[in-house]
Amino acid sequence: MTEYGDIRTGRHCVFMLHAHLVFVTKYRHRVFTDRHLTRMEQIMRDVCADFEVELVEFNGETNHVHLLVNFPPKVSLSKLVNSLKGVSSRRMRQEFPELVHHYWRAQRLWSGSYFAGSVGGAPISVLRQYIEQQERPI
Repeated sequence: MTEYGDIRTGRHCVFMLHAHLVFVTKYRHRVFTDRHLTRMEQIMRDVCADFEVELVEFNGETNHVHLLVNFPPKVSLSKLVNSLKGVSSRRMRQEFPELVHHYWRAQRLWSGSYFAGSVGGAPISVLRQYIEQQERPI
């Protein structure tokens, strides 16, 4: 793979957009086992495929998961996150009834918040320097 192996093309654009997403369980309950995380990854991959998003990497611990996604510019990260959290919560609670007793008050698997960070490309300082050094037309 070349240095630019993640570059994708759309109808009118060329892009390489990556985001690091972190979802935490409601009340930070430690509920996931390896079996849960394995199924969660497949659910997340299916949701990403529906959005034409590539799930590059997935991992997690007992109370949170990390995702690295490569997404097209037409995808709103907030809508992707809503779908990832909503579909995974519903399916996990259906397929693993033992999870339900952790959420007796609010039938939600995930906390209402999430982390999203942009990743990849050149550091901001390098980009600023590159833009500053562009020659203006006379």
